[in-house]
Amino acid sequence: MSRPAVEVADILRAQGDRFLDRHEKTVDFQQLKAFRAIQRCRTAALGGHIDACPRCGFQAAISYNSCRNRHCPKCQARARERWLAARQRELLPTRYFHVVFTVPHELNVLALDNAHRFYDLLFTASAQAALEVAADPKHLGAEIGLIAILHTWGQNLLLHPHVHCAIPAGGLSLDRTHWVHPRYPFFLPVKILSRVFRGKFCAGLKRLYRRKQLRCAGPAAALADPKQFRQLLRRLHRQDWVVYAKPAFDGPMQVLKYLGRYTHRVAISNHRLLAFDGERVTFRWKDYAHGGKQRKMKVEATEFLRRFFLHILPKGFVRIRHFGFLANSRRRQDLPLANERLASDRPPPEPAIPPEATINWQCPRCGAAMTVVRRLTPAELSRCAHIDSS
Repeated sequence: MSRPAVEVADILRAQGDRFLDRHEKTVDFQQLKAFRAIQRCRTAALGGHIDACPRCGFQAAISYNSCRNRHCPKCQARARERWLAARQRELLPTRYFHVVFTVPHELNVLALDNAHRFYDLLFTASAQAALEVAADPKHLGAEIGLIAILHTWGQNLLLHPHVHCAIPAGGLSLDRTHWVHPRYPFFLPVKILSRVFRGKFCAGLKRLYRRKQLRCAGPAAALADPKQFRQLLRRLHRQDWVVYAKPAFDGPMQVLKYLGRYTHRVAISNHRLLAFDGERVTFRWKDYAHGGKQRKMKVEATEFLRRFFLHILPKGFVRIRHFGFLANSRRRQDLPLANERLASDRPPPEPAIPPEATINWQCPRCGAAMTVVRRLTPAELSRCAHIDSS
C-alpha cells in the first residue's frame, strides 16, 4: 500500500498545541499519553535502528522506532498479526456470523465521563443477551461462544459505541452431547436480541446509578437529577435498539480476514486522510444513512483532533473479549469438545494462509528478510544529524 499523503501525526505536530490549549480541561492522562506517542512515532525522538541483509550484505538507511501505542494508526500491523495467528488455532470448522450491538446516541453523554464502566456494561449486556437468547430452546437451545470487539466511533469520527461479534454458527447442546445448528438464516432473531440487550443494558445502567458509580457532569449534568435519569430510561425503553446480523462467513479463513479488519483498528486510518492545508483536514467517510455512499468531510484541525481523542480507551481496558465456550476460563476444555461434536460436519481443512501479506521488510536486492544489526538512541541519532549537516 502506498504511503498516505497525510498522517494523524502530521496534524498533531502542526495543530497539537492549539488543540491542547483549547481542550486542556477535558484531556485526561491517557489521551495526553497517546498524543505524545503518536506525535513522536517514527521520529528521532524514539531512537532508531539499522537493518541489513544477512544474505547479500545490503545495509539500509536508519529507520526510526515506532511508539507501539495501541491508538496509533501506524503501530497496529504486528499486534494484529500476532493476535490473528493465535486465534487461527482456535477457530472452529464451521460458518461464523457477524452480529453488531449498538447503544442509542442519547447515552453518549454518559459514555464520555464513564468510559470504563460504560464500555464494560456494553460488553456484558451484549454478550449476556446473545448467550441467553441462544440458550432458549425456542431459538437455539445451545451454549454458544463469541468474540466481541469494541468500536467507539462512527465514520465521521463522532462517538458511536458498538460491539462487533463473531459467533460460530450454532453451539454445544445444553447436555453437551452434540452440536446444535441454527434454525434462522441470521443465527438468532435480531428483534428478540435487541429487546433482551436493551433490558440488560438499562438494568445495568440503573444499577450503576443507584450505587452512585455514574459520573453525571458536563453534558450529562442534568442526569444527576434522579427524575431526569428515570425519564431517560423510559425514553430508552420505548425505542428499538439497533442490533443487526450479517450473513454467515463461509469458513474460518473468511472469519480471520474479517477479524483482521476489525480487531486492531483505530478511530481513523491514515489512508482515509485526503488533505491538510495547515488549518483544515479533509477525510473520506462512508455515509451509511444513504447506502454507504463515499463522501468527503472537511473540519478544522482542532475539531478533527477532538474527535480522534474521543476514542482513546482507559488504561488497561481490554477491547477484545471472549464469552461463552470461547471465554478464557473455558476455552481449553470446551474447544476440543466443540471440535469433536462438529467432526461429522467438518469440511476439508483450509490452507493456513495468513490473512494479510507479511509485514517483514525484505531486501530490495535479493529478497531475503532484513534483520536489525544496530540500535540507535535518540542522542546517537541527534549526533548523526549534526555530523550530516556539517
